[in-house]
Amino acid sequence: MRSGERYAERMRLPVAGWLAVIVVAVIAGALSNLGDMRWWRVAASVAIMLVPVVGAWWLGRLPVRVVDADGEVWLHVDDARLPMSAVAEVEVLEPVAYSDALGVAQHPLAFVVQRPWINRGLRIVLDDPEDPTPYWVVASRRPERLKAALTAAQRPARA
Repeated sequence: MRSGERYAERMRLPVAGWLAVIVVAVIAGALSNLGDMRWWRVAASVAIMLVPVVGAWWLGRLPVRVVDADGEVWLHVDDARLPMSAVAEVEVLEPVAYSDALGVAQHPLAFVVQRPWINRGLRIVLDDPEDPTPYWVVASRRPERLKAALTAAQRPARA
């Protein structure tokens, strides 16, 4: 972790996911070439093989961090930032509750960051009258540790 970070995590694809991506990339590259070894076909096959690999890397690069900055504690999820002074409640969502939180019956203005290979997360209820977002749902492999970092950050802010 960097200095000032209370918690850091990336939503990386697991090893089994990477194996599936590589298999799909090889099959797509082979089917696009069909044994024709002219240089432009080989170049196109390599490019087609790179697309799923780069896409999987891009989806897994997303960081979730709790950071001390400018005298306040912030939750960073990719480019989005949430000050802990605006948080009313933090709830760990186990797989069934997390799945329900991602369903169509939830609030349309909720801020949701999820990855299909992560089945747990947090619901962070906001207490900011100027923000129309009622809550955030954030995927996490270690939601208890993330909640502990957030609630430890809330205690000084509420005192």
